[in-house]
Amino acid sequence: MPVYVQHEVLGKISDVFNADALWQAPGMSLFARQPLLRDLLERAPREQRGRDATRCFSHVTLALPQEDVDDDRHLTRGARVRDLAEALAALHTKDFGDLLKGDEVRYDVVGAEALEPGQVQVKFGHAVYLPAPGEKPLYMITASRDSVIWKAVCPVYPHQRLALLGPQIEGASHAVADWPFGPDAAILLINDGPDGPLEVQVRPKDGYECQFDPLNGYYTIKARGAAQRLLLKVTRTATVAAPLRPAAASTIAAEPVKLAGVWKARGGAITPADAAEPTAVPLARTARAPQESDATYAPVARQSVRLAALALPRLSRYRDTGAATLDVRLDRHLAPTRDDAVITFAVDADDVLHAITPAGRQRIAAPASFTPVDTRAVQLTPVVPAMADRYSALLHLPASTAVPVAAGARLVFGRGAPMLAGLRVLDGVGALRSATGEIDNADRLGLSRKAFSFEAVDGGYQVTRLSATQALFHLDQACGFVASITSDEPYLLPPGHHLVAGHYVLRFDA
Repeated sequence: MPVYVQHEVLGKISDVFNADALWQAPGMSLFARQPLLRDLLERAPREQRGRDATRCFSHVTLALPQEDVDDDRHLTRGARVRDLAEALAALHTKDFGDLLKGDEVRYDVVGAEALEPGQVQVKFGHAVYLPAPGEKPLYMITASRDSVIWKAVCPVYPHQRLALLGPQIEGASHAVADWPFGPDAAILLINDGPDGPLEVQVRPKDGYECQFDPLNGYYTIKARGAAQRLLLKVTRTATVAAPLRPAAASTIAAEPVKLAGVWKARGGAITPADAAEPTAVPLARTARAPQESDATYAPVARQSVRLAALALPRLSRYRDTGAATLDVRLDRHLAPTRDDAVITFAVDADDVLHAITPAGRQRIAAPASFTPVDTRAVQLTPVVPAMADRYSALLHLPASTAVPVAAGARLVFGRGAPMLAGLRVLDGVGALRSATGEIDNADRLGLSRKAFSFEAVDGGYQVTRLSATQALFHLDQACGFVASITSDEPYLLPPGHHLVAGHYVLRFDA
């Protein structure tokens, strides 16, 4: 691979702010002195014809010992740093004026903790660019290992041709945090101007592959035959992405009333189990005793109910219960888990959403997409206004749980319905936490012990709400809002549509 970044460290400089001492050693033979800045620029021209240089580099970065730079800032407010940059630019223009070809000479002086006293780090080359005063970036480059925690890498300016990204700043234009590849790998960014897209290449080409994911808007870079990967996002600063528009809300039902929540037992006959596990419901509603038949069902099941998504609640509705944090953990298959997770979605008492991975914690908002491992992406979408007082967002599950349903059987879904307990992935210790400890059952937030019953019939599913305090929402095949189910009369749900009860978005398939 060509040398895109020339990097050298000059040593034994008595005064690192002396431009003449950095530029050229006086009165000494070529073999008796160390190469200084002028020699380095001569030996590595930008362009040459045969052995003769025809053009030289004009952008140079100098790194001085950090302590020297700090002292200069304290004592002279950075005057020596500015004077050094101006003096070196003047020497550069004087000695290489015929090789500049109209290029403006620019120097940047920074501090570096790794340098010893008397050392100066020099960097220039095809992939070293210093912006003009007032020049604004054309692109911003960010990188991630898990699609959740994105870290800034560098800007790319309109007149900048190349940038080289790598594991260490010494051999690249910019270093990438948490670099997953070996020291031989590098990412080359090629900018052909504002009229074309930024090109991304990986070197060496035979050891790595780079593919653009148009759905998520980033590049996935992987080592061939290995699991290491890096996600690279190129954001054009002049472009503002249009937000995803949720499906239009139906006018069938009015929006639910915003009410505070407390732990409240159901009306009707109270069993010891009911009293020990009340449900958080709005105070303004009263409960009624559920009705359920004793119907049996045939052994052949052709229909199924699938957990398609989780409706992340607004915990502020249940502030009086002490609920402080709800965690949704997903494993490597992006299925809900109670064990080690590759990504966790958390809702706090102020309804703020965070994504948590081994790389850190990041505040998020819908719509968003995350690919923590090389599997399908997990999507976070906003809710419509009719559901916004109860829920913060919908977390779609690419690896979901399904339960077969036989025609003619009437089944019940709720905290007290054991047959469909496999769909209630947040039921148990650890998902919901209070400020003082853990709350055993997250399903008490808005899900009745008997929420609704359903039966597969011709044309879909017949759904009957079993509790007057249970909020039910009908969503279409694409999870667009259709209606709020506010009546206790049977309601026909078409095949492939969704029903939201508590945290759970259930898809009823034919």
